[in-house]
Order: sequence, then C-alpha cells, then structure tokens
Amino acid sequence: MEYKAKILYLRSSPRKLKLVIDLVRGKKLDQALLQLTNSPKIVARPVIKLLRSAQANAKNNFKFTGSDLWVKKIEVGQGPRLKRWRPAARGAAHPIHRPTAHLKVVLTDTPPDKKFTKKIKK
Repeated sequence: MEYKAKILYLRSSPRKLKLVIDLVRGKKLDQALLQLTNSPKIVARPVIKLLRSAQANAKNNFKFTGSDLWVKKIEVGQGPRLKRWRPAARGAAHPIHRPTAHLKVVLTDTPPDKKFTKKIKK
C-alpha cells in the first residue's frame, strides 16, 4: 500500500532541496530520518516534517500497524516564483526572484524496486 504526503509552496529553491532528497530516496524511513537529522543542510527540516507527516498519514488514515516503511518515491517540483524589486541607483529597480518548491513523497510497506532509487557516485 502507498501512503502519500506533500508540501506546497515551500520557500526554498528546488535545486537545494534536490541535494537533500537524493540522500533518502529508496531507504527505510527510520534510516532516512536519521540521515536527515544529521544533515547540516537547513532544507532538511521541511523534508523531515514531510516524511513524518506521511508516516502519520499511514498510521492514522490507513491504520498501518507495521514498523517498516520505505521511501518509494520523493520528488521536488518548481513552484511559482515570488517577484520582488530592489531599489538601485538613479531611481532604477533590480528584480529579485524568490523561488518556491513543491515536495511530494510516497511511502510503501514493501521495499521499492531498484529502478526507482538513484545511485550517487562516490
């Protein structure tokens, strides 16, 4: 069975989030949470919150009683950009684009196939 959760309009760039979610794709949930807890990246906090939300969805909405959950799929998408302006010299204005991201996770109670996991070269 699959258990899903998502965060929309997260105020972080998808590029920074991709570095963090590549660490946990295809792992057991407890190993993924441990990896993210020890990560020095600030964007690991919303990912931890998302994984715990998906775990709570499995427990409360679907009455999942087992202990082993796996991160089957986790993906980040680009959200809308917030457009701001910064005053510049001689009455001009320079644009500032503040990116947002959409995070989605799918947990499963069976180990995922190897084709869904991305291998990181050392």
